[in-house]
Amino acid sequence: MRIYEAKDYQEMSRKAANILSAQVILKPDSVLGLATGSTPIGMYDQLVEWYKKGDLDFSKVKTVNLDEYKGLTHDNDQSYYYFMHEHLFDRVNIDPANTNVPDGTEEDPEKECARYEKLIESMGGVDIQLLGIGHNGHIGFNEPDSTFAKTTHCVDLAESTIEANKRFFASVDDVPRQAYTMGIGTIMKAKKILLIVNGESKADAVAKAFFGPVTPEVPASILQFHSDVVVIGDSAALSKIPR
Repeated sequence: MRIYEAKDYQEMSRKAANILSAQVILKPDSVLGLATGSTPIGMYDQLVEWYKKGDLDFSKVKTVNLDEYKGLTHDNDQSYYYFMHEHLFDRVNIDPANTNVPDGTEEDPEKECARYEKLIESMGGVDIQLLGIGHNGHIGFNEPDSTFAKTTHCVDLAESTIEANKRFFASVDDVPRQAYTMGIGTIMKAKKILLIVNGESKADAVAKAFFGPVTPEVPASILQFHSDVVVIGDSAALSKIPR
């Protein structure tokens, strides 16, 4: 695991964009595992800027997203499908047919999760998986648990996650209680992993995940066992790691 410190959010975003753009340049038909939330927005903006300058070509890229709220339609502005189109897909030359997000409208969890796992396998796996980290150490929507979830599954969201996400909705009652997410095993199969994190509020989670014991109670801690992980955090997020 390599940990890089950025002075602020802008530098973190640029460093992350450098790594993701290098992947696309070196392998134009890369399979990118993508994430949502407020953390990667700056990175996506940087990628779009480089695309507009002619430095990046997404025409052969394929993507698979980490997760999606169960029950939200594509046109719901809080769905991750909507988020990805707003912040990246509709702003670059990627083929919409090559972009994939779990189908939150599928009522049958077993059917949707099996479909998504098979889809990822059919692409030959993920070349680089982008991750954030939650305040409780979750990655994707893999919440603290007694075991590590192996494959894509439907999860009941923790109250802390619902609380953290309520700012995006009209009220806490509007936040979905379930989501489809890649499992820990699915994430760990990615050839490379890029985790980005910013803000002092994430400092405890970073310290526990990468300098504490590997435990399903801190889902991100499993990344200590991956052979190729890059963590990019701003100074505040890395403020509690051992020096």
